[in-house]
Amino acid sequence: MSSILTNSSAMVALQTMKTINAGLARTQSEISTGKTVASAKDNAAVWAVSKVMESDVEGFKGISSSLSLGSSTVAVARQASETVTKLLTDMKGKIVAAQEDNVDRSKIQTDIVALRKQIESVVGAAQFNGLNLVNGSQTSVDVLSSLDRSSTGVTASSITVTAQNLSTGQYAANDVFNASTGGTISAAGDTFVLSLDSAGGSDDITIADGTNNWAAGDKITMRIGDKTASYTVSDADIDSGNNTVPDLIAVGMKNAIDALKIGGLTVDFDSANAGQLTFTNDGTTDLTVSGQYRNAGSGGLGALSSVDVSTANGAATALGSIETMLGTAIDAAAAFGSVEKRIGIQSDFVGKLTDSLKAGIGTLVDADMEEASARLQALQVQQQLSTQALSIANQQPQNLLSLFR
Repeated sequence: MSSILTNSSAMVALQTMKTINAGLARTQSEISTGKTVASAKDNAAVWAVSKVMESDVEGFKGISSSLSLGSSTVAVARQASETVTKLLTDMKGKIVAAQEDNVDRSKIQTDIVALRKQIESVVGAAQFNGLNLVNGSQTSVDVLSSLDRSSTGVTASSITVTAQNLSTGQYAANDVFNASTGGTISAAGDTFVLSLDSAGGSDDITIADGTNNWAAGDKITMRIGDKTASYTVSDADIDSGNNTVPDLIAVGMKNAIDALKIGGLTVDFDSANAGQLTFTNDGTTDLTVSGQYRNAGSGGLGALSSVDVSTANGAATALGSIETMLGTAIDAAAAFGSVEKRIGIQSDFVGKLTDSLKAGIGTLVDADMEEASARLQALQVQQQLSTQALSIANQQPQNLLSLFR
């Protein structure tokens, strides 16, 4: 049936043309924007996922900057620690030389003072953007390292960098190694040196309360011959009450010294005399016993201020002190080196993770340009054909006129 009021062919051709034109517009948009999902109306679910991932990429860019800043800060601290280690090694050489009687100890002491001042200069200058990890002004620093996304939300994680105190005592609660007491070491910050003759040499060392109360973290170090023992005061010691603290420290030191297994040396604790240890040398070699006290709040190199090799006893004490300080500097450099390496690994990971996220976003929303190009050519041909079909369909009513001639 033919009708001059309703042209079904033209309507079909028109709808086909609209569909083709819509597809052509969509393909042209993909080509111009480079995306198959350029807005939420294109695909709401995919668009939402892509935007969340894009926000994470921006967050990881900030994390990358944080890691770079943290790495630089730790690198400065590590370099300072390594430099201090080298200077302490040089100082140890001077102290060893001072053990000889036939040397000018005053000249050696001058060199040691110069090295100490250089160490103080290094520690004071080891800052990055105002943050110094080696002068005792910090306990720890958190370096932002990652964003962790889960079903419950997003949390930030950090790498904790533990600061190392290589100061020479400027942050101490009280002075360290400030007096020689001939065998008594106390919480006031004393040092002692005694000699034990071989074949029965004996002497007493008393750990006393002193003018300051003991605190958790206070440390006593004793050097017997070429071996070192130490004891750090704990919270349990302090909680026992001040009257028993010296006894507990004395027992702790006795156990530490016994563990050294020094031939011929016997250390006895006399409970009748608070904090007293009796050293007896039944060996065949003379032993020199030196000891130091370090306040919990003092600098890790606080003993530097008391190093004095101008006397034989001072040289003996300094030899024990330098070993402890050298160990502190080495441990600090090793700790900074480990955390710097970890930060570097995390930085590399964040960079690769960011690239992977970008690639994933691209897979979700980017247009396949080869496919879009081929589709554009096909749609352009279809558009031309649909235009021709509509033209033919619009001419059908004209054909009805021939029936009335």
